[in-house]
Amino acid sequence: MADELKRRLVHASGTLVPLIAVVDPSRWELVQGVLVAGAVAAIVLEIVRLYVGLDWVVYDRLTREYEQDNLAGYALALISMGVVAVAFDQSVAIPAILMLTIGDPISGLLGSGELRTAKQAYVLLTMFGVCLLIAAGLGVPTVPAVLGALAATAADGLKPVVAGYVVDDNLTIPLAAAVAIAAGIRYLPSVA
Repeated sequence: MADELKRRLVHASGTLVPLIAVVDPSRWELVQGVLVAGAVAAIVLEIVRLYVGLDWVVYDRLTREYEQDNLAGYALALISMGVVAVAFDQSVAIPAILMLTIGDPISGLLGSGELRTAKQAYVLLTMFGVCLLIAAGLGVPTVPAVLGALAATAADGLKPVVAGYVVDDNLTIPLAAAVAIAAGIRYLPSVA
């Protein structure tokens, strides 16, 4: 449990970077740069870890068994946050990123921390509620906020396996949430 809590705290620490732009929206380009640099650094570290054999104790403590021979969750999170930061407007990207850095750790602490095919209903409801509060609190209109929260919750609850590789929610939560929020804003403006 101690390692699980450490993983969740590392996850939540990712909230600090996008909060710079929440406090000062004019700093969005700085946030984008930090997130892209983080993604590039994570890719380099993962290449070294997986192919050269970098064996730091931090990897033993903060990665799960299924991540030992695949990209680790932290790298997937940084990659998806970097992509979302570049591909979407900050009014969409920030809530989508925070759904990962705040919603997912809460969901993970409520759940068992084990890889499962389905999470319990109360965990998913909590994830949805937290994500909806994040989006609404950041000024996302109601319908896009609900769509984003639903997409983040679905990404959190589903762990598809593609060619033997678990597609981690660290990759899918920000991407799914951002696409859903942006689609809601664009295609449902009269109800947004």
